[in-house]
Amino acid sequence: MPTYRLHCFAQSGNAYKVALYLNCAGIEWEPVFVDYMAGATRDPEWRARVNPMGEVPVLEVDDKRLTQSGAILTWLADKTGKFAPKGDEQRYEALRWILFDNHKFTSYLATYRFQRCFMPQPPDPAVLAFLRMRIDGALSVVNEHLSKTPYLLGEEPTIADFSIAGYLFYPSTELGYDFETSHKNIYAWTQRMKAIPGWKDPYDLIPGERIAPRWTSQS
Repeated sequence: MPTYRLHCFAQSGNAYKVALYLNCAGIEWEPVFVDYMAGATRDPEWRARVNPMGEVPVLEVDDKRLTQSGAILTWLADKTGKFAPKGDEQRYEALRWILFDNHKFTSYLATYRFQRCFMPQPPDPAVLAFLRMRIDGALSVVNEHLSKTPYLLGEEPTIADFSIAGYLFYPSTELGYDFETSHKNIYAWTQRMKAIPGWKDPYDLIPGERIAPRWTSQS
């Protein structure tokens, strides 16, 4: 039986994607806390030992170290068969949504949240407005798609859903969005995801101190 160790910290939605997948897939795993807020991933020794890209998540599987959440999810689905796309068409669709997530969805939402909550200085309102515009466009794409299907690829959840899930379960005080009122199809999808056995809130699933948002009065 492989030993799964996930290098992660509670504020990382990218780490949460993999942690949530592992939990819902019923795979035994061990979290390895990374003190990102204290600069751990910028440390040359950490990069040499864990990930030269200076990012989490990093999934250790016996003698392998896997990085990039989308690649990790794909590897896990291929290896375990859990939440795997079915057939070539679904594999393409899963990849399409994972790439969309990383480029248009997670990237802007994660940056917006970090600026509002965790920056040492107040964010530039013009930067927040730009990010918000980009997020609104990405959310609209997903919300419209989920009006036609319960999960991204159809009737069952797949790794595409776990990828999109990364930041959507953090508190509205951090995200600046209340999906129940702003994006009803996304909200309904979150409730379906929560019903999957093994689902946990990110702050209950991943180690690390919860940090009070600093600048949430910003729009």
